[in-house]
Parts: sequence; structure tokens; C-alpha cells
Amino acid sequence: MKNVQGRQSAEKAVATRPFSASPSPARAGTTTIASATVGKDISAERGTRARVARLILEHGPVTAAALGERLGLTPAAVRRHLDALLADGMIEPRTARPRGQRGRGRPAKMFAITDAGRSAFVHAYDDLAGSALRFLAERLGGEAVSEFAQAQVSGLVGRLETLMREVPAEQRVRVLAEALSTEGYAASATATGKGGEQLCQHHCPVAHVAAAFPQLCEAETEAFARLLGTPVQRLATIANGDGVCTTHVSSPALAARHARADPSGRPTPAAHIPTAHISSTSTSKESGR
Repeated sequence: MKNVQGRQSAEKAVATRPFSASPSPARAGTTTIASATVGKDISAERGTRARVARLILEHGPVTAAALGERLGLTPAAVRRHLDALLADGMIEPRTARPRGQRGRGRPAKMFAITDAGRSAFVHAYDDLAGSALRFLAERLGGEAVSEFAQAQVSGLVGRLETLMREVPAEQRVRVLAEALSTEGYAASATATGKGGEQLCQHHCPVAHVAAAFPQLCEAETEAFARLLGTPVQRLATIANGDGVCTTHVSSPALAARHARADPSGRPTPAAHIPTAHISSTSTSKESGR
């Protein structure tokens, strides 16, 4: 599995970015008290800003109003944090019309994480992991990298395999998304409207490494198929330049039909599933593109 430091370390990376505040002159005798007060205010401001960035990473593109509702902030407070994140290049604005709107009204402004913003959440050992895998590939070949990737995801499979057998088929994608989120992947599960579901990972801590070694993504996809007990197919990956890692999960009914056709009953990536079962708009919608 692609290892991460966890949510606290990631948010700290965002929170410790330079913070600008307008200085106010301190009178004699009040310097210490004023400094302590300002320090507390800045710390709280940074913490809230990190939470805003985290929500945009997990749920973006998202509107300022939605952020305010989730965090319990006033529109002015949300705008202040968004302006700071925009100035730092951590997020970018996008426009999208609400569903059902036909040319009337003002397009809603939404905010999405940028590559720079995502990199603030990237694992500290990214470069070391890349160097280690390059060394492995040079000495032992690509098959050794594939074996390493399989060994990494075996931990996730081992932790969840028993649980997944006890979970109803229609709940497995949600349970897997929750498990991935606890490991820092900011995952979510949504229905596609065609009987299947999409598993979206809004954060990949080793995207740069996976771009050079796609075996990591391939092993992870195979692990998803095994855990969910149904064919899956990757539609997009952050490592490939998409905004979100998106995996289509076939419906249990379709998986049952494939199981009857395949006596082995082993779920496989959905490379052989007719594309009619996969939403053609899912990749662009989830990646914000």
C-alpha cells in the first residue's frame, strides 16, 4: 500500500506556510501580552486555513458557501482564507453551473486544489521511495517492482479481507472508501446511475512515484477488485495528471453474471467489461476537468 504520514502531518504542512498579518504598533509595557495574543490568533488562523485546504482537497471543486456550512464560518471568514490560499497558489477558482440551470443566473464559483496545494500534503519520503524503486528496477528489472507493489497492497487486503466478506455487497465500496480515508487518501464513494459505483481518491501521497512506476496503481486496482469481489476499472489517476484517482466499480449483479461466465469466480479488473456499463462523463466530472 502507498504509505502516508496521516492527516495531522498533512494539515501541518499547509498550516506552516507563510502567514501574513498586518502588524499593529505595540505600546510600551504591553509588548509581551500583545505578542502572545497575536501568536494565538495566527495559530488559530493557520489551523482553520489548513482545514479549508483539506476540505477543498477532499470535496473539491467546492463553493465558498459549502465550505462555510461545513466549517461553521461566516462568508467573510471563508473569503479571507480562500483569498490567502489563492495568493499562495494552493487553490484555483473554477466556474460551474448548477445542475438543471439553463443559461440563467450567475455561474457558481468553485475552488479546487492545485498541484502546489496537493504537494503540501505529499509524503515526505516521496523522493526516497522513487530512488529505491529505480534502484530495484535497474538491479532486478520491472518484475521486481511489480512484486514490491503487490507486497505493499497485501497489507490493505489483509486488514480488510475478513471485514469485506461480512459487509453486504452494496456497502463494500463505501467501507473501502472510509478505510482509504483513514490512511490519508481522502476517498469517497458515489453511485454512477448505471448500477455501478465510483471510488474516488482525492489525494495520492506518492503520485510522483506512481507516475514513473505505474505498477503501484495496477497493484492497488487489483487489490480493490479482490476486496470488493467485483470487476473494477481505473478511469483516471492523479499520477497521470488527472484531478482525482477514479475507479469504476461494477454492480454486484454484473459481477454475478461474470462469475457465472468464469468458473474460477475470481474478480478481475474490468478491462473486459463493455464500456456501456461505465459512465462516459465520470472521469471529467470527478476530476473537475
